[in-house]
Amino acid sequence: MTDLIQPESEFELVFLGCGTSTGVPMIGCECEVCRSLDPRNQRTRPSVLVRTPRGNILIDTSPEMRLQILRERPGPVHAIIYTHGHADHLFGLDDSRLFARALGGKPVPVYCEAEVEALIRNVFSYAFVDETKRFPSGGVPRLTLHNIEPYQPFDVIGYEVIPMRLDHGKFKVLGFRFGDLAYCTDVSRIPDESIAQLQNLDVLILDSLRFEKHPTHFSLSESLAMIEKLQPRRAFLTHLSHSFDYQAVSATLPPNVQLAHDGLRVIWSGMKTNLITDISSMDPEIKNHAENNPSTVA
Repeated sequence: MTDLIQPESEFELVFLGCGTSTGVPMIGCECEVCRSLDPRNQRTRPSVLVRTPRGNILIDTSPEMRLQILRERPGPVHAIIYTHGHADHLFGLDDSRLFARALGGKPVPVYCEAEVEALIRNVFSYAFVDETKRFPSGGVPRLTLHNIEPYQPFDVIGYEVIPMRLDHGKFKVLGFRFGDLAYCTDVSRIPDESIAQLQNLDVLILDSLRFEKHPTHFSLSESLAMIEKLQPRRAFLTHLSHSFDYQAVSATLPPNVQLAHDGLRVIWSGMKTNLITDISSMDPEIKNHAENNPSTVA
């Protein structure tokens, strides 16, 4: 059996995918980027994995989620958080049906807005009927859905996560702050209240679709202007289209800004533990890890 890939630090973010909704290469396109042999130009749909001492937190379930998880081999996924319910962020959820096996058959906690919960219950309705709930673990997704709201911090496996509102054209989506790292994909405008939540960052991950202006995503110039405004120590651009050749565009970016690529790993200082989390109520695997690593438990 292939060994799991261990994180380089206690807190690590892995780009499972950094592409736009079509992926790169794009079906039917023969441009230089779509024909490129540089693996950094081969972009699956957008998702990241936050790796912590207490477990793995998956942000969105892209259509390639199964392949992304198999590629990175991170071990069990302990929770899922959704930015929004568009197909490129949601439609890999069926493959989460195997996650529960690693959690002893217990449902995977899912954190999302009420609108996204309604989509999940509609698109994956078979996972919520009495008949399939009796299926052996691995037959259908086993999920426990929790609603979250912008600017209301919530607990995920013992860590505090702060959701913030982002505008994605006419759609309302969420970005998230994990300690001094923030993940803001699919954004065309950041409201002032969210700007206030994005100060003093070590790492900012930000949407940047293409060179030209777009109605629902930041362009490269808009992304760079926002990075200049927020002044994070480091910034990584994601949700990238085939407009961007990795090597050519990278050569034009400021020293603290980098294009993401699938498989890129980012280390940062970590997340705030939730002081009210009772270790006795944790998933057994997470509880065992926490008890053996007391410095990570508040």
